[in-house]
Amino acid sequence: MSSMNIIIGPQHPALAEAEKFTFKVEGEYVVDVEPRLGYMHRGIEKLAEQRTYIQDIFLVERICGICNVPHTLVFCQAVESLADITVPPRALYLRTIVAELNRLHSHLLLLGLSAHLLGFDTLFMYIWRDREAVMDAVERITGNRVLSAYNTFGGVRRDITEENIEFTRKVVNSLPEKVAYYKKVFVEDPTLRMRTVGIGRLSKSKALDLCAVGPVARGSGVRADVRLDDPYAAYGEVPFDMVVYEEGDVWSRLMIRCDEIIEIIKIINYCLDHLPPKPYRARVPALLTPPAGRESMSRVEAPRGELIHHVFSDGSEKPYRVKVRTPTLANIPAVIEMLKGGHIADIPASLASIDPCFCCTDRVTIVDIKKGSKESLTLEDIRRKYTSRR
Repeated sequence: MSSMNIIIGPQHPALAEAEKFTFKVEGEYVVDVEPRLGYMHRGIEKLAEQRTYIQDIFLVERICGICNVPHTLVFCQAVESLADITVPPRALYLRTIVAELNRLHSHLLLLGLSAHLLGFDTLFMYIWRDREAVMDAVERITGNRVLSAYNTFGGVRRDITEENIEFTRKVVNSLPEKVAYYKKVFVEDPTLRMRTVGIGRLSKSKALDLCAVGPVARGSGVRADVRLDDPYAAYGEVPFDMVVYEEGDVWSRLMIRCDEIIEIIKIINYCLDHLPPKPYRARVPALLTPPAGRESMSRVEAPRGELIHHVFSDGSEKPYRVKVRTPTLANIPAVIEMLKGGHIADIPASLASIDPCFCCTDRVTIVDIKKGSKESLTLEDIRRKYTSRR
């Protein structure tokens, strides 16, 4: 059997972001994968050292458009710890509501995108139609659809009105029946099952060894969720269940998102029902100067998994150092393990199942080991050349 290298990237096979993977293949099966990261390096950590703490909120929000809320939340938590700022209870509940709306639209985005990559565009359009209503709820509460700029030091920038409470309830409570139908399609449709069940396997032991996080870890039977393991915001007071599947394949990682949507709706409804009284923000100086020599590490459960911000203070109005670890970086070793032994046509489905965010596109190179030939392919090339053979 001849073997070759397939290069995917810097345009990514699953999302419109930049990374590069070189797949060593024999025939149409992947035998090894070499990732090449860094195409989307924008120097944000260094830029954060040159701006004040309050300016950095808007900077870290731009690390990822989808995960903008968790990035501002975890950064605010880290700086509030540095500066000994106490956040009012109402702000903690409002932060939780907006964080879960962010997770809700992210999970719907991933489910729709996966349907598209698997060739089921009708399902993709149904799911993304429902995601639009969630985005409308985010816009009404925060003032913006994507970069919400909602979290700030000491709380949130605006309170929620009674009108927006009712609108949010209406939106989220319309979803359980629809999501149950989408889950039924993923469970019963023979084509979707063929493309997801047993594909991109990651065992529980490998997930632990490779430090997988978020839905990737929970899809392999690992019980890990920062919201329950190390509660922040209002999660310590909100009842909800951790969703875990044991199969460790693409299908289980999609099921994690379907079931977590139901838990998200429970969390949002509980927070809306138990909102503490005002204030929604503590009074904080415009220019923060945390004591010199202090450092603080904070973590949250972003839609893709554990997100960490580590902030150091030198006593000035600007941070001495900001270090960020995103969940996609943590899941790269795990996705390499998933891809080994798989079919070339399954590369997009396996990559999409970790919900990668490279901020965000890469390219694939396929290298024929015996012939020594190389071929660079786009997502559409792979779908056209390999998927049609199955």
